[in-house]
Amino acid sequence: MLTLPEATIHRIGGGSDEDADATLGDLWAQYVADRAPALRDRLILHYAPLVKYVAGRVGSGLPAHVEQADLVSYGTFGLIDAITRYEPSREVKFESYAMARIRGAIIDELRSTDWIPRSVRMRARQFERTVAALESTLRRSPTDEEVAAAMEMDVEEVRKFLGQLSLVNVVALDELLTDDDGGAPRLVDTLQDANALDPQAVAEHGEARQLLARAVEQLPEREKVVVSLYYFEGLTLADIGRVLGVTESRICQLHTKAVLHLRTKLADIA
Repeated sequence: MLTLPEATIHRIGGGSDEDADATLGDLWAQYVADRAPALRDRLILHYAPLVKYVAGRVGSGLPAHVEQADLVSYGTFGLIDAITRYEPSREVKFESYAMARIRGAIIDELRSTDWIPRSVRMRARQFERTVAALESTLRRSPTDEEVAAAMEMDVEEVRKFLGQLSLVNVVALDELLTDDDGGAPRLVDTLQDANALDPQAVAEHGEARQLLARAVEQLPEREKVVVSLYYFEGLTLADIGRVLGVTESRICQLHTKAVLHLRTKLADIA
């Protein structure tokens, strides 16, 4: 399991970890009390390394022409938004909350630029429909050969296409379960309110997790391994390639297939 880098450029206030944590807690208390821009800026400086870390994770699956500095810039807006919205009284660690906001800001900006050709997106929809039809007929996940035959393509053409399609899927598993408008719920909307209970929200969250778990279990073994190592163990695509003894581009193809299969399976289950 990968560990996060220490979310600080320098320890606020210096001294021991206990003193630094106490100083940081006081800083949060002061900021929540008066929302002074100077205090916000100190918090941004303290948590800035989180932006670089998240940008690095997101950028690892993007084409070379996407600048890392741009991702950091997009993510900084997410960090500012997280600091502005965060409530220390909630029993949620700020780093976890901020990483979701940072990642969301980066992905939103990437989607707005949309460098993927229309033809690739059309082929992606054709691929999903083909996989869904084959799964309905075969009662299992189709092989590359079966998908290629159904799409009237060579296997290598399908794999090359999946390599292109991997650039489209700058998403995470938690974004597969979206609402009817295509928007993923904000983390702040899922935080527990200590003064109120929402049984419906609890039930829906549990059901969503069960649906996703069932869909992952139905994936072919190799795709299941890629999903587990990437999303649950925190390995990069290159790391997974070394573990499985294949190229990073092949892992990228398997990851793309897994995401498309999950979309289809979740639609069928739901």
